[in-house]
Amino acid sequence: MLTDLDEGALWAYRSDHKEPDDFDAFWQATLAENADFPLDALRTPVETNLQTVEVFDLTFAGFGGHPVRAWLRLPRHRTGPLPGIVQFHGYASGRGHAIDDLLWASAGYAHLLMDVRGQGGDYAGGDTGDPVGSGPSYPGFLTRGIELPETYFYRRVFVDAVRAVQVLRGLDGVDPARVAAVGASQGAGIALAVAGLLPDLAGLYAQAPFLSDVRRASLITNAAPYRELTGYLATHRGSTARVFDTLGYFDGIGFARRAAAPAWFSTGLMDEVCPPSTVFGAYHAYAGPKQIQVWEYNGHDAGGSEDLRIVLSAFRSLLLEKS
Repeated sequence: MLTDLDEGALWAYRSDHKEPDDFDAFWQATLAENADFPLDALRTPVETNLQTVEVFDLTFAGFGGHPVRAWLRLPRHRTGPLPGIVQFHGYASGRGHAIDDLLWASAGYAHLLMDVRGQGGDYAGGDTGDPVGSGPSYPGFLTRGIELPETYFYRRVFVDAVRAVQVLRGLDGVDPARVAAVGASQGAGIALAVAGLLPDLAGLYAQAPFLSDVRRASLITNAAPYRELTGYLATHRGSTARVFDTLGYFDGIGFARRAAAPAWFSTGLMDEVCPPSTVFGAYHAYAGPKQIQVWEYNGHDAGGSEDLRIVLSAFRSLLLEKS
C-alpha cells in the first residue's frame, strides 16, 4: 500500500526545510579543520582468486585523522586512467567481504567502498571503529552526539566520505575528474552530502536517500532508523528544537541545494523507511542536472537491479566513455 503521497502529489511537493544561516560556514570550517590531517592512504593486496578484479584492503585518515577502512577494487586488465566510483553502504551495515559487490569494478571503474565508522553489525560486517563518544542516545546511530552539530555522529561520517573521494582521486591510475558517489538509503544520504560538499563531483546516484527532509520523515514514519529519533524525542521532552537545530546541518535538502553533479535518484512509492516525499524533497531541491525513477509497487528496495542497470547506462556515457 502507499505509505505517503501519491505520485501526482509528489511531483507538486516542495519541502519547507530551511538550513541554518551558518550552514556553509559550519561545513567550510569542518572541512578546513580536517584538511590538516594527511590522507595517509595505505593499500594491501588481498588474495581472492578472482580473475578479472583486483582487491585491496585500504586504510585512510578520516575525520580527526581516525583510521577508516575501505575496499578498493580495480579491473585486473586495465589501460589508461580509470573513472572512479566511491560507494557508501546502508545503515548499520559495513563494507562486507573482499569479494562482495564486484559490480563497479566489473564494469570498468576503480571502486572504493567505504566502511562507515562504528557500524557493521548488521547484514555486512565492518572494520572501522568510532573513537569519539557521545552523550545519551537512543540505541543505534541517528541520535549519537545529537546535542550539538559539532559532536553529531554524521559530522564525522560526512568528513570521512569527502576524504574517501579525495583518496580515490589521488590514486595512480584514476582520473580525478571522473569520480562519482553512489549509495542506497544511508549510503545515498552520505553520497548526497558529498555532492553538496564537493561541487566538482562528476556524478551522483542516490537510491532512496536517508537523512533527507528529516523533520517530515520523523512525523510520517515509525520505521527504523527514524524510529530512533522519535524514541529519543519521546523521552527527551523539550529538546525538539535543539535536536532539529543540529539536524539542520545534516539534512540532505541543504546539500542538494548546493550540488552540481548530474544526479540519478530513485524511490519506491511503498517505502516506509525513507518515505518517497522525503526523496522528492531532496530531488526537487537538487541544483544540478537530475532525473528520478519512481517505482509504484516497490518499497525501500526501489528499483533494485533495475536502478543499477539504469545508472550503469547513464554513467557509461558520463564517465566511462569520457576521457
